[in-house]
Amino acid sequence: MSDADKVFSGSIPGLYETYLVPLIFETYADDIKNRLASRRPTRVLETAAGTGVVTRALAGIMGKNGSIIATDLNQAMLDTAATLQTDHQVEWKQADAMALPYEDATFDAVVCQFGVMFFPDKVRAYAEAHRVLKPGGVFIFNVWDRISENDFADTITTALEAMFPADPPKFLARTPYGYYDQDIIRHELNGGGFGKPVQITTVTARSHAPSGQEPAIAYCQGTPLRNEIELRGAARLGEATDAAAAAIEKRFGPGPIDGKIQGLVVTAEK
Repeated sequence: MSDADKVFSGSIPGLYETYLVPLIFETYADDIKNRLASRRPTRVLETAAGTGVVTRALAGIMGKNGSIIATDLNQAMLDTAATLQTDHQVEWKQADAMALPYEDATFDAVVCQFGVMFFPDKVRAYAEAHRVLKPGGVFIFNVWDRISENDFADTITTALEAMFPADPPKFLARTPYGYYDQDIIRHELNGGGFGKPVQITTVTARSHAPSGQEPAIAYCQGTPLRNEIELRGAARLGEATDAAAAAIEKRFGPGPIDGKIQGLVVTAEK
């Protein structure tokens, strides 16, 4: 993983929230909310919370005395999240998932939406989640399946390979869509202390957009893929976005469009 893969700053948080959240994240946020609701947690910790799409979903299921702490390594993402309304009071805190600033056995649940792929040491992050969970607590997170199962991301990656044949930007395939091997996930959770059987469920959905321009902006400008594109020439961001939009429209039509998205939802109990 490149260090730039973890940088969500500048205009990225706002574009991420505006374009990427409705495009691919809201469906899976509702899925996590529904999985957690029956457990009736009173203290929930979220890691890699981003702009808070899961946080806002979870706020709707927390009782009056429940608490949510939402953390992220990138303060810019939390600043955007804090401007958005939630149904329940949330504590926003910058924190590293590999070194959580909380005591042992503090939370009923730890959740993480499409964030563990960015952790440099996943076993260490899993050990931290295990440490702060109460006995019987649950760690629920999701990751994307391989990029070929995710239509828009795959199409954009292929388009950028054609645009930069000598040195194509590989952020999407390398990081957000690069951690899908279920045997590796189970092994690393075991290494982090989760000894009970781990449940992994494949969840397939459809991603909708009015045209190819929206997913092109979402991925090329609202993720660290932007950093990779601009390293190849700051002036080429617009060109890359247009190339991505054209590739999506060639494959799916001028719009409205929809494409397949597929993720893995992981449930591990302490």
